[in-house]
Amino acid sequence: MGWMADETGLGKCAANHVALTPLSHLNRANRVFPDREAVVYGNHRATYAQYHDRVSQLASALSGIGIASGDVVATLLPNIPAQAEAHFGVPATGAVLNTINTRLEVDTVSYIFDHGGARAVLVDAAFLGLAEAAIAAMDGTPPQIIEVADLHAGHPASGRYPEYEDFIAGGDAGYQWQMPQDEWESLALNYTSGTTGRPKGVVYHHRGAYLMTMGTVLSWRMTLHPRYLTIVPLFHCNGWNHTWMMPVLGGTVVCCRDITAANIYDAIADEGVTHFGGAPIVLNAIVNAKPAERRPFEHTVEVFTAGAPPAAATLAKIETLGFNITHVYGLTETYGHVTECLWNDDWAALDQTEKAALKSRQGVAMPMMEDITVLDPDTLQQVPMDGTAQGEIMIRGNSVMKGYLKNPGATEKDFAGGYFHSGDLAVQHPDGYIQIADRAKDIIISGGENVSSVEVEGALMHHPAVSLCAVVAKPDDKWGEVPCAFVELKEGETTDEATLIAFARARLAGFKTPKRVVFQELPKTSTGKIQKFELRRVAKTL
Repeated sequence: MGWMADETGLGKCAANHVALTPLSHLNRANRVFPDREAVVYGNHRATYAQYHDRVSQLASALSGIGIASGDVVATLLPNIPAQAEAHFGVPATGAVLNTINTRLEVDTVSYIFDHGGARAVLVDAAFLGLAEAAIAAMDGTPPQIIEVADLHAGHPASGRYPEYEDFIAGGDAGYQWQMPQDEWESLALNYTSGTTGRPKGVVYHHRGAYLMTMGTVLSWRMTLHPRYLTIVPLFHCNGWNHTWMMPVLGGTVVCCRDITAANIYDAIADEGVTHFGGAPIVLNAIVNAKPAERRPFEHTVEVFTAGAPPAAATLAKIETLGFNITHVYGLTETYGHVTECLWNDDWAALDQTEKAALKSRQGVAMPMMEDITVLDPDTLQQVPMDGTAQGEIMIRGNSVMKGYLKNPGATEKDFAGGYFHSGDLAVQHPDGYIQIADRAKDIIISGGENVSSVEVEGALMHHPAVSLCAVVAKPDDKWGEVPCAFVELKEGETTDEATLIAFARARLAGFKTPKRVVFQELPKTSTGKIQKFELRRVAKTL
């Protein structure tokens, strides 16, 4: 189909076919924008020429300790320059980048080190204890630690490991990058939040990341030289691929380690930030900022928000402050956002409340995707687009993962029928816009982080007084959602809410810990299945 009758001599060659990779963006920016500001953090001001040199030195230094094509290099870093540099420097060796959530507990980090097989790990000085404890708990060969000091934030090096600046100083700025020969080669490894137990390793390819960077430019209506603030953690879907995208436009990555309303306003006022992404909790912080935290600015700041749908009231308030919000949706398995609530000119005549309600929908497929729709999960037939019929969000396109590392069964299951099965239940409106109705896997999205109800329930069940428990999402003005536990106690046993919360906190990351514990008999079906929908109703009233 589509072939000419005679295509003699029309084959692929080095001149007409190059593997798509986001690495090409920084190589081009080094030539086109060498003197433009590329990365900013406190007193750190790197031009594109300097950024490219530092990335090359990192790649060279990693090669010098034996990192080669196909190896995994992990990071435990906040949004600081070393994390941005790792996004290019690690794959420039042919290795695979594994950015790890710094908020995870020791056991999960240890599992990721083992499962991913990291050969080396870049660790911020503030998270050195986490890395050391995780390594001590490993079964396999531990990764070599390279410590990253952050004097700007008051985190000096411990002196126990090679320090990042010394490490890259030994590298060659003229190092020849190992560009992929096949765009299907693995670029990054990201772990899910473990919504069904242990987290799954999601593998990205170069092609998908490249197309994400190009599609996002279109959807965000971007022009040359944006200034992007790193609110989305770079350990979360590689910061939605935005750091790989910035060199396309000669833009500036403005690093933000501590996410506060004051720091966001300061970055907009002092650094001229034009774009950032973040969970609804970030919007709430901006709206509720104290007068002393606010700074005046005259330009409109474009914001992508994703996670639990932002409250319409929050959207209505923030857009009067100089921010234009676009709601997007995606998953770790889709490199981040793949749908957008694309603005419809017909909405212009509506009042602010009505506009905000429409803008909180998940929307339509972004340009790099082939098809995103709502299908019946059993028949894979399109559900009626009436805003009422529920189905599952199904996704097809180049910015879908290669699959789950070492888990072909889960990969096959989630790709059944030629679509990625999101696990999210939704309705589709007559205009094609998707709106999430519920979360099929009982995921709780707290401050942009996915929390597994199964994991929290498992932790609470270890308490000797607990007979049965169920965890659901409780709406929260600050975090969007928080875990709420409903508990049945064993006969004759007693405990209280504070005790169980402390018990869970000792076993889970802070954002996974229940914020409320309710003691009651759990509603069940005739077969003993807990009716979580009933508990959600109760949680909404607490």
